[in-house]
Amino acid sequence: MTPHTTLAHESKIYSRFSHFYDRIFTNVFSPRIFRVVSELGIPRGSRVLEVGVGTGLSLDAYPPHCNLTGVDLAPDMLERAQRKVWWNGWQHVRLEVGDAQQLSFPDEHFDYVTSFHVVSVVPDPAAMMREMSRVCRPGGQIVIINHFRSERQLIASVVDRFDPITRKLGWRTTLRVGELLEEVDLEDVRRFKTSPRSLFTVMIARKPEPPRLSAAS
Repeated sequence: MTPHTTLAHESKIYSRFSHFYDRIFTNVFSPRIFRVVSELGIPRGSRVLEVGVGTGLSLDAYPPHCNLTGVDLAPDMLERAQRKVWWNGWQHVRLEVGDAQQLSFPDEHFDYVTSFHVVSVVPDPAAMMREMSRVCRPGGQIVIINHFRSERQLIASVVDRFDPITRKLGWRTTLRVGELLEEVDLEDVRRFKTSPRSLFTVMIARKPEPPRLSAAS
């Protein structure tokens, strides 16, 4: 295992707090995730990958007519997600251990690649973004929900003061959207918040399709 994979979930949120994760974050994260996933209109038979699926907080947001794969590096989190799969009898969900920065899937394999509140936790967000783009098919969509550094300097300077504390818990408050977008070739990038006061940004982008050759060529 490479050094960066051993660091990916050293966050206390993912190790010590896994037993309480759902109680802490369900009401904070779930409504936003459900809204965003439902508005994607995922077609029947689509292959979907969620990177950093954790305890499966978002699993029931996806339609049962898709084929959903969830990966996470923390086995204790995946164990809780798997219990939800068994309890609900979800036949369309498959879970496995996987590193967001080094995915085991082939190129251009998924129609949708999603990640919610994860990209600021991994040691190398740019590597994660490259991997998400790699496994997404041309024309497919990449969907991320996360806290990003505010573009308003006053707010950013205040939040930056908490970064040393949040880093000890395993995530950073200073990640900029631009750090992700400069690493990959994406189009139709939309960024929005589900409410004016939300601390979290939704980013939906499309992986471009290769140019078609004309008949003359």
